[in-house]
Amino acid sequence: RLQDNPLKAKVSDRVVVRLHEWKNRHINPEGTITEVLGSSDDPSLDVLVIVKKFGFRVDFPEDVMEQAEQIQDRVTEQERAARLDLTREIVITIDPDDARDYDDALSLKQLSPGRFLLGVHIADVSHYVRHGSPLDVEAKQRGNSIYLPDRVIPMLPQKLSNGICSLKQDVERLTFSALFEISPELKIFSVRFADTIIKSTARLTYREALAVLASKSGQAETQSPQVSELLRNLWSLASKLRNQRFAHGSLDLDFPELKVYCDERGLATRIEKQENDISHQLVEEFMLLANEAVAAETQRRTVPSLYRIHDVPDAERLEEYRDLVVSMGYSIGDPTLRGEIQKFLKRLEGKPDEYILKLNLLKSLKRAQYSTSPIGHFGLAKANYTHFTSPIRRYADLIVHRILRRVLQGRKTQAAREPSYDVATLELIAHHCSTTERVADEAEKEAVKLKLIEYFERQLHEHKLDAFDALVTDVRNFGMFVELPAFMLSGLIHVSTLQDDFYQFDSTAQKLVGKRTRRVLRAGDKIRVEVDRVDRFKKQVDFRISEESAATKKERESRLQPKKRDIK
Repeated sequence: RLQDNPLKAKVSDRVVVRLHEWKNRHINPEGTITEVLGSSDDPSLDVLVIVKKFGFRVDFPEDVMEQAEQIQDRVTEQERAARLDLTREIVITIDPDDARDYDDALSLKQLSPGRFLLGVHIADVSHYVRHGSPLDVEAKQRGNSIYLPDRVIPMLPQKLSNGICSLKQDVERLTFSALFEISPELKIFSVRFADTIIKSTARLTYREALAVLASKSGQAETQSPQVSELLRNLWSLASKLRNQRFAHGSLDLDFPELKVYCDERGLATRIEKQENDISHQLVEEFMLLANEAVAAETQRRTVPSLYRIHDVPDAERLEEYRDLVVSMGYSIGDPTLRGEIQKFLKRLEGKPDEYILKLNLLKSLKRAQYSTSPIGHFGLAKANYTHFTSPIRRYADLIVHRILRRVLQGRKTQAAREPSYDVATLELIAHHCSTTERVADEAEKEAVKLKLIEYFERQLHEHKLDAFDALVTDVRNFGMFVELPAFMLSGLIHVSTLQDDFYQFDSTAQKLVGKRTRRVLRAGDKIRVEVDRVDRFKKQVDFRISEESAATKKERESRLQPKKRDIK
């Protein structure tokens, strides 16, 4: 109940309310409207509601903007003179189609037969964002950038994130580089870190990189010969790094990401599942290599630092997962042994249950987080690991840049501008960054789901009863839970919508059985579904088995039914 309505909110408006003290749960809570967002029919408000719900800081304080505006948008001669000049090297960035900030770039140059110089170049954000400055204080409070379907809430003002710190094509930029002398067989002769300056030769999207990698050498090229050759040479190394990583015990838990495209009104117009193809894997392997090298360096120097850790999972959770695996008709060895998990994941490839069992395995593992204790990363099977490669969008990476530069340069003038962090301070930062990351993940998932629900609701209202592929993930006495792989969305098929028969629940086998047809529905079944009901308030979508799929199944069964003349 609202005590007053000074902002003239109307029925069905979306509003922000400040609740008053609620002393008795038997009495309705009371509050005051502090902001009217607009009509609930306005799709552009969906994401804004989430922004308000999570309390994200959208606008930057005045002193932060003032400091950002004072930063020059080009590299100065003084900055250039103090750095290793790599502007003549062929350097590329590979990012999503709609990326606005580019914080990592790659280069590869042959030094001699059997020896290459691999460069992983990261935007030198710490050069512009000094410890204790308004920019730094604000970035620390935000912790990370937040990526929502119709907007980005950046950690840094656009003057930096999309400007001087973004590794744009044909523009000189300051970078902090990890330089590896490496052989084609992955023997690393040396690793060094340097303040550098680069000029990106080409800005590629993942689609463009994939087009080059998927084509045969000599075919019509979409990029210059130098860029195409560089891409292929990089993938030759990255594919070996990837194979080596899995051979050392890394778990293949890569999942596709869902991209929601919105029009100017905020309506979801297209849903696209983005697979982890070889163009993504190429970038990923070199970022992992750089992160691992930086973690090894700070450990070798025995200085307090931030690490990205993934603790060993609880045996009890893994045993629960093993029970699920067995109930779905699969066998798995001791799940507390990484090797057994690896073997099981390999056997799952291409199976109908692969997605749901990988998803449940991920839920059984602990969440990765930041820590001052370098205990390693269970999922990646790495003893040394940190985050170094995304300082534009992660505050933890910015801290690691400062720590690494200080230990490399000792008491030199440049290092004097970098702070010395003690363990207690870093523990507070680790906890804060882990928390802001978790909140951002929750908001991003909620925003995507909200847009998915809006998409399906429109399907229902416009009578576009398309059929979608679905996978039965769980069976209960009241119906079945299904997952739509193309949309990475779960929903319920209530038993009341199963009109072709009366279904009984077999609790032992966890399946529904038709009394007349003897049709069996169980976890792992692939079916076709249509939208039955959408509840925007509960954020739920209910489905029903598509009539199209039932008819197709019946037709297929009739074709397979032996004729009398064939029985002899």
